[in-house]
Amino acid sequence: MHAVELSLFERLTLRFSWVLIIATVLGLLLFPEFIWDDFIKIYIWDPILKDSSAAGDSSYTLVNTSLYVAIMFLCVIVFQIYFRKWKLPTDDKMMWALIAWVCVAPVLRVLEDADFFGDKTDVLFISPIIHLHLAFWLIFSGLMGYIACKYSRTEGEEKVMLLAIFGLMYVLFVSIMYQPEWRRLEISTTFAMSGVILGLLGIYFVIHNTWNWHPVSRGMLVMATAILVSGFGHWMQLAMTPWPQESGFLPKENPVLMPIIVAVGIPAIVSFFVYRMGVQDLRHLRLCGYEPGIIPPGITVKQWEDAENDEHAIEMLSGKAILATPMVAGMLFGQLCDGLATMLGIDWFGYAEKHPVSDAVIQYGNSLDILGEGAWLFAIVKAILVFTIVYLFSQLRVEYRHQHFRVLIVLAVMIVGMAPGLRDVGRLILGV
Repeated sequence: MHAVELSLFERLTLRFSWVLIIATVLGLLLFPEFIWDDFIKIYIWDPILKDSSAAGDSSYTLVNTSLYVAIMFLCVIVFQIYFRKWKLPTDDKMMWALIAWVCVAPVLRVLEDADFFGDKTDVLFISPIIHLHLAFWLIFSGLMGYIACKYSRTEGEEKVMLLAIFGLMYVLFVSIMYQPEWRRLEISTTFAMSGVILGLLGIYFVIHNTWNWHPVSRGMLVMATAILVSGFGHWMQLAMTPWPQESGFLPKENPVLMPIIVAVGIPAIVSFFVYRMGVQDLRHLRLCGYEPGIIPPGITVKQWEDAENDEHAIEMLSGKAILATPMVAGMLFGQLCDGLATMLGIDWFGYAEKHPVSDAVIQYGNSLDILGEGAWLFAIVKAILVFTIVYLFSQLRVEYRHQHFRVLIVLAVMIVGMAPGLRDVGRLILGV
């Protein structure tokens, strides 16, 4: 099957997606009481508004959790179709760019938790809207990276165009998202402005050091780096000169090192040792011209299995080689970080779990009356889950045309693991 040819399942899924979108729009226009008042408002919009209010942290329900999961996997299937048609890269560089954007979400979400954003913009930083909001900036930055490359005649001209485009995009982001809140909160902006300036320098640094990258990946990483640096500047501002939260309370004085060592350090060490296990095999496999788990073009999984390729480089090296890829590092670090940060937050710092499935695991752990409030069991379950996923990935063989599908699955796993994990770490560090 040709790389851009759609399977029957893909065609049906694509048509179902369009039917669902059209039906939802028509339902909102023709039956607003049923579609909006009795469903969307109750299960989606009201929890978002409550999460952005002074009450904060509205709990998820089984209904909206199931809905979000279903939509996420539907998006994975649909987006991989278009990504394949557009011939977007699936290499390690693209993976690192996507990881950077996954990190952007919790950095900004923590600022919303600290009541930095006002009533006009705070809903943009509440799940699931934050992911849609940031997806716009991600797609736009990738498009701008592509345009700068396409319409530049020389390397120097491309660099100037990239600096101009992303400099303006970054200034626009700062002007819309940050600057109005500085005036509203009437806070010192020494560290915040320092972060913004360093973000501009980050744009230059990334552009200067990514000339061998695909233009789309480069554009995505440039913008993500600038937003991350400016966001950390605002974290520092909160730490140095805290502003009152809507509840009237200042951030708590939590220990800073403990969340970093446990929820960031341990996952990073584990990910590093897993990387070391596969780095040699990955190097050898790529010298042979192959990627871990990816079958050569024009061959289906069934044809590959029937051919008995046990002595082929892909079969001999992929199992360990994939351990040294950023997709495994992102999944492994993210899920471990989420589990350990949740354990710290609930068992040691007095926070609460808002997801019903996770809370069920924690409550069962609490019923065992072994340690803390039961979140230790959640950390164990997360560890078992992610190592199982990594093992399955090491054994999985993917057709060449389905590389984008694998990348987007990894992205989905990171969104539900790394994003909430780093958010929890940020809240614990800053006491919000």
